[in-house]
Amino acid sequence: MTVSASNTIPRVDDARAIRRFLTQSMGMWLDREDGLIECLHAIQDSYGCLPKPILKELAQMRRQSSAELLGVATFYHHFRVVDAIPIQTIRTIRVCEGVSCALRGAHGLTEHIRAELASHHALVIEPVPCVGRCEHAPIAVVGQRPIHHASVESVVETVHAKAWEHPESARQGSFDPVRCLQDRQGQLPRSAQIAPDWVGLAAYVRDGGYQLLAEIRASSERADSALEELGRAALRGLGGAGFPAGRKWSIVRQQPSPRVLVVNLDEGEPGTFKDRSYLERDPHRFLEGMLIAAAVVDVARCYVYLRDEYAGARTILQQCLDELVDSDVINAEFVELRRGAGAYICGEESALIESIEGRRGEPRHRPPYVAERGLFGHPSLVHNFETLYWVRDILQRGAQWWNSYGHNGRTGLRSFSVSGRVREPGVKLAPAGITLTELIQAYCGGMEPGHTLYGYFPGGASGGMLPASMADVPLDFDTLQSVGCFIGSAAIVVFSQHDKARDLAQQTMDFFRHESCGQCTPCREGTGRALDLMQASHWDVDSLRDLAEVLREGSICGLGQAAPNTWDCVQRYFSHEVSGNV
Repeated sequence: MTVSASNTIPRVDDARAIRRFLTQSMGMWLDREDGLIECLHAIQDSYGCLPKPILKELAQMRRQSSAELLGVATFYHHFRVVDAIPIQTIRTIRVCEGVSCALRGAHGLTEHIRAELASHHALVIEPVPCVGRCEHAPIAVVGQRPIHHASVESVVETVHAKAWEHPESARQGSFDPVRCLQDRQGQLPRSAQIAPDWVGLAAYVRDGGYQLLAEIRASSERADSALEELGRAALRGLGGAGFPAGRKWSIVRQQPSPRVLVVNLDEGEPGTFKDRSYLERDPHRFLEGMLIAAAVVDVARCYVYLRDEYAGARTILQQCLDELVDSDVINAEFVELRRGAGAYICGEESALIESIEGRRGEPRHRPPYVAERGLFGHPSLVHNFETLYWVRDILQRGAQWWNSYGHNGRTGLRSFSVSGRVREPGVKLAPAGITLTELIQAYCGGMEPGHTLYGYFPGGASGGMLPASMADVPLDFDTLQSVGCFIGSAAIVVFSQHDKARDLAQQTMDFFRHESCGQCTPCREGTGRALDLMQASHWDVDSLRDLAEVLREGSICGLGQAAPNTWDCVQRYFSHEVSGNV
């Protein structure tokens, strides 16, 4: 089978033509010290790769060494460095083989797609970890176009149609999380559309949007009261660490100016898709929360770091920012939208900051903490998307409203990304402290026919694994540590009697090995060594125990520190699978 790609590639035949292309396509990023990654994206978007002759000229124009530039380019998985300038744009098909997609046969899908499209040399087919659409597993992404419930036929059809771009959505949507909580019992719509309609500025303002922001900007007393109210609410960071939001605002507010705000919208934890689900439907609620935080903490600028897999969300966010500029809510320079490049480690706040500054996303040693010296050396308020998404509702409805929710002694609401062997996967807005049993029965329509609960990941790949016998543990911060797990971003992946915990653990460890930034030896070497040990039919318990201690004590960041959770849980709860008796 031969599939032709559109031949719209810029022709650059000599150094002068390359420099002209770079000057025209890079814009302001060419001369900015922190603009390297955006420059690399501009080249990759044009060619589907990073040709070395163009990178050589880019390095000279930016007065960087080629070694430094290549060090950055080769760090990020979405950048593909090649020797020569291709004659046509290279297109990449990414097939998700994360846990949720693997449960739906993704490994076989990758090989079948490769076989079907083997004759086309302008296509690259590669397996990738989670792309943030687990509720529609298995997923393939053709260029920038996601394909839900992907099959060989649907991928080939998309390639034939040359449908490389993410479809655009219209600002004609209607969404409110509280009404969703009341009218749909916390079930977010699981639209079959790749690009559901979203709430535009006019509709958002008609529903009271940006009124609270205006009040806070107009009165320092209102800003102080907002900070006090947020402190009374039990809102914690909803990206993983769970640090109290109000306390974080207070800490950064006390630091010297200028201060900056950084939004972590990388959402790379396998099994997580809640941020995308809210962003694609209700982006202005997040933006108002961000701007309220910026006003209360008095920051000079905001930076939004969005994972590269979310091309549709990037378009929505840019349109929203344009709306706010045109309406004089913000000036054009106040919010900068930055683009990730496929590195899980950039979900760690200091690695994310390194990436925004145009470098390899390697975590920093602490102290100093980013609240004291973060982005460009400034005190930085770093928040997950969903934390800011709830700010408007909490401040308007009061801390008591938020704190009125919760089960089993826990407080507030949680957005659970549920995937795997359940009948109705998706984002479930439920009381914090709900158990998996309650979540499956009340929110997911039960288990998928023919499947019974065998185990689950309570917090994505890094949060460990638990057996069905522990399905009544409250799902929240501080409730899972005693059993060797944590809630993290609340990514719940459910598996059944048809699956093996050891297989899922090996896949998870392969993910950690692949995503280690390589900066520290315990993580770089330990994840690979762990994977080797886990591939044995009978696990060497003593060696894995020693290795776990090395990773937890010696790793710089949470990736290496959390990696042992999975094999610890298999040894603790699924030991029959690795004892040599299976």
